[in-house]
Amino acid sequence: MCGIVGAVAQRNVSQILLEGLSKLEYRGYDSAGICCIDNNQLHCIKSTGKVKNLKEAVKEKSCPGFTGIAHTRWATHGIPSETNAHPHICDNLALVHNGIIENFATLKERLIAEGYNFKSQTDTEVLVCLIHSHLKKASNLLEAFLQALHEVKGSFGLALIDKNDPSTLYAARSGSPLIIGLGIGENFIASDSLALLPVTRRFIYLEENEIAVLTTENVKVYNLDGKKIEKSEIESDLDAESISKGPYRHFMQKEIYEQPQSLQNTLLGRLDKDDISLETVVGIDDSSFKDIDAIQIVACGTSYHAGLVGKYWLEELTNIPTNVEIASEYRYRKAVVRNNSLFITISQSGETADTLASLRLAKQQNYKKSLCICNVNGSSLVRESDYTLFTKAGAEIGVASTKAFTTQLLSILLLALLIGKQKGAISQAQNHEILESIRKLPALTQEFLACDKELATLSEQFSGKHHCLFLGRGVMYPIALEGALKLKEISYIHAEGYAAGELKHGPIALIDKEMPVVVVAPDNSLIDKLISNVEEVRARGALLYVFTTKDTQFKADDQTKRVNLPACPEILQPILFTIPLQLLSYHCAVINGTDVDQPRNLAKSVTVE
Repeated sequence: MCGIVGAVAQRNVSQILLEGLSKLEYRGYDSAGICCIDNNQLHCIKSTGKVKNLKEAVKEKSCPGFTGIAHTRWATHGIPSETNAHPHICDNLALVHNGIIENFATLKERLIAEGYNFKSQTDTEVLVCLIHSHLKKASNLLEAFLQALHEVKGSFGLALIDKNDPSTLYAARSGSPLIIGLGIGENFIASDSLALLPVTRRFIYLEENEIAVLTTENVKVYNLDGKKIEKSEIESDLDAESISKGPYRHFMQKEIYEQPQSLQNTLLGRLDKDDISLETVVGIDDSSFKDIDAIQIVACGTSYHAGLVGKYWLEELTNIPTNVEIASEYRYRKAVVRNNSLFITISQSGETADTLASLRLAKQQNYKKSLCICNVNGSSLVRESDYTLFTKAGAEIGVASTKAFTTQLLSILLLALLIGKQKGAISQAQNHEILESIRKLPALTQEFLACDKELATLSEQFSGKHHCLFLGRGVMYPIALEGALKLKEISYIHAEGYAAGELKHGPIALIDKEMPVVVVAPDNSLIDKLISNVEEVRARGALLYVFTTKDTQFKADDQTKRVNLPACPEILQPILFTIPLQLLSYHCAVINGTDVDQPRNLAKSVTVE
């Protein structure tokens, strides 16, 4: 969740590190720090708050050096403060760390007994002191680094420098992503390739339990036993422009408006007349899914909501029973795995800690194959799954997921059609009808964005509200959950999503004249049932905001505001009705004056439990 950048070069690296941190600020942002080696001295500057505060401090104090590390923090151990900010220093060593060292308290007691003093509350300071302790007896820093890592329990992405060896940068990865960027006469490390796009597009991805030693001339990678490993190089297709706001006020706004193009990218090269190309899913052939008799989906947050929508589609189009579970729950229970089951993970980053741990658990269980739906080529989920379906959403910087969610939905729909065809569960006519609808999706998405100005005005009615309910039925229930999540994430309005038929079983007790109730009401087979549920809310005096199409029987009045949306095929309604809910949340956040792209306490990529 935190961000790491490191560099070893033949030029001053401080500005490279600071700009890299700016690109990673979405990953964590309660404090930041930088440390460079100059004339065999460690120059370290830290600040609380945004990276811009660190940039100002560096401008004032200067932080020169050809080798350095930097970090933007999302607090785990210890409050946000300069003392707890990274890098942490022990004598000649400086360290930055993503992840959690679970046995840090025991190690700390031992190190205190050895005479070490600690200034911070962090597990990271314990780790750098542990490495220093081993260095006293080891023949070199690599040996000490390996010895220390054998002692720690937990997860880490690490970058380490030594003022006595200013031409070398050390890195290690276990459970927290770390990549190496390759330059000419310079090399880099980062927790996300986005940080390094201004300086390179050539990358090496560290796997679990690997250590890298970087100099200006080469990169060497070892396992935790010190055995050298040969690594392949991957070239990214992203560019620095993809992480620019362009004319938009916020990244979230930009990413909402990018959805027609991102959905088009998801489809690119995948629709072939009345068929879906097998190349849509990397690794499959025309019989990969024929023997699948059950599906288990595991994900977190917004991706979990995508999985819930996917359950409806997969069961309808494949006749395969499908279960969806939150990854942090799945990994800690005894799962009964049906024969011939497909294990599906969904993650924007491909590095979500609980989802990745669930995949690794699934490999020890009786699953036939694993498939990940992911946006990031080279990520851990992609490397460790049997099959991959890339969403092709492009870089998503805003913490609240938008285009990643809608491209996940489209990807699941394509997968359902692929599996349905291989299982013989879908007719050629139904397949043709759905594909023709899908071809219209990018254009329909553009039409749905046209409600933006109306929602900007409507959102003013949410000013001063503290609670909100979102209601949906059937496949739109997960969309209500997602709409509520977006509102609470970025506007800090407490919001909950409910299946509308559940209102009378408890939530209706919350309804009063001050409670906004958002209803996701496309014209579908459940619209009459939904209208009846809404009448129950209406009778209790709630403020109703109904997102619907012109043909439905909802009536606008002083109590009810209709947002009329374009008619669209029923199969696409979960994707398209997501867009106005995103816009509503965005405008509510702007009105409330919150930090839209970096809401408090949240980070984009959750790489710790």
